[in-house]
Amino acid sequence: MSYVGPDFDPPQPRRPRRRPLTVALAALVPGALLGWVVYEAVGGGGGADRTASPAPRGSAVSSAPAASPSGGNGRGDSGGGDDGKASGSPFARPGGSGPLGGKIVVIDPGHNPGNFRHTAEINRPVDIGTNRKECDTTGTSTNDGYTEARFTIDVAHRLRDLLERQGATVKLTRDGDSPAWGPCVDERARIGNTARADAAISIHADGSSPGDRGFHVILPGSVHAGAADTRAIVGPSHDLGVRIAGDFLRETGEPPSNYLGDGTGLVTRTDLGGLNLSTVPKVFIECGNMRDSKDAALLTSGAWRQRAAQGISEGIVSFLRAS
Repeated sequence: MSYVGPDFDPPQPRRPRRRPLTVALAALVPGALLGWVVYEAVGGGGGADRTASPAPRGSAVSSAPAASPSGGNGRGDSGGGDDGKASGSPFARPGGSGPLGGKIVVIDPGHNPGNFRHTAEINRPVDIGTNRKECDTTGTSTNDGYTEARFTIDVAHRLRDLLERQGATVKLTRDGDSPAWGPCVDERARIGNTARADAAISIHADGSSPGDRGFHVILPGSVHAGAADTRAIVGPSHDLGVRIAGDFLRETGEPPSNYLGDGTGLVTRTDLGGLNLSTVPKVFIECGNMRDSKDAALLTSGAWRQRAAQGISEGIVSFLRAS
């Protein structure tokens, strides 16, 4: 997630170097999670075959139950869109037969390739409950020019295919290189609400400093202000996010963020319109940092993007089967 675009991102100050103990603890998190995944896979925890209680808020990624089949710099809002207008219809295809028959998933591919050419429109403030914020942002890119908007739509298509094979009805907030821009963050939330989605996910990649690596899942905090009221979705969204984080780590090998979330891969925020205005369980995922060379090599790989979609899909499937 970025807020002015790949050619104009302001330099990011380096964060203080972590103390050795903190670094050591953070390094243990992925190993602990993988051990937990194996434990769950052999029947130790019940996984998605039983109704799970939401994990305690602030728990580490390693608390995610195993699935049975988953903005830049954490500073702004983001998402995709249908036509840049509040009255637009989402891109949708009907579901089929399968274990997720009757379930609705909304996928929000972050940003839009045309946002760079429509700065006046995307800079227009909209109400996100707690305050007013720009309609949309441009997204970031790798140093070689692979844009976040291209990344998010590619992962969204792969994710849609995986979920449809399970029988889910999947709706995208934007598709392809059209519409021209947006839509605004309030409309992205409205698409999921109108669809009465059983789960919604906004897909992104971050634009932080080189050396900042890893993924993080953004969870909605408790907000009750203006048009925003997340109190009913905080618990299920946390459960959804924990499951996605665990399966994303297992499938991709991408570590939890080393610059946000204290090594858990989970971040709670109350300043994102796409989450504040949602009335259905919803999370954001920042799949990696496009400005770090190691993460960029992964994000630009089609094979890795398929694994990313697989991890997100397994987290969503686990959540839907348990709900």
